[in-house]
Amino acid sequence: MDITLQSIVFVLVALAMILCSVLTVTTKSLLRSATYLLFVLLGTALLYFLLDYTFLGAAQIIVYAGGIVVLFVFAILLTRSDKSLNAKLKVSKILSSAVAAVAGLVVFGFCILSHSFAGQIAPSGKELDMKEVGIALMGDGKFQYLLPFEAVSILLLACLIGGILIARKR
Repeated sequence: MDITLQSIVFVLVALAMILCSVLTVTTKSLLRSATYLLFVLLGTALLYFLLDYTFLGAAQIIVYAGGIVVLFVFAILLTRSDKSLNAKLKVSKILSSAVAAVAGLVVFGFCILSHSFAGQIAPSGKELDMKEVGIALMGDGKFQYLLPFEAVSILLLACLIGGILIARKR
């Protein structure tokens, strides 16, 4: 097994993503949680760049790391309430969360062990044509994503308006 610079960078980015993912769900500060989520999304963009998918990496940074995290931070700062974070968790909730986490790990392990993955995922030196990506994302055919894209944009707009209305009631 050859250890290349790309393999080392992949392992470092994957470990940083795992650490930030755990910190995202375990920290008590919502703003820090959103910051750790930003690091996870940037790590995902780095993985896209490692696979030579520059368009997907750039879209990941612009849409998710740029737009979604800013929306989360905006909503957190508008509707911030630390009262619910200070409540003690019941033992039954902790136990059910642990059972759900173990079940998720079992399903994940089964999926990883039962499938064989290709050694070379990205064709070397070959990138998807922008026109094909654009048609796949914004087309209105059977396996294209115009309707889900519009539905998500309306959902995000409704969340933004809801956050503003909640903040203005105070």
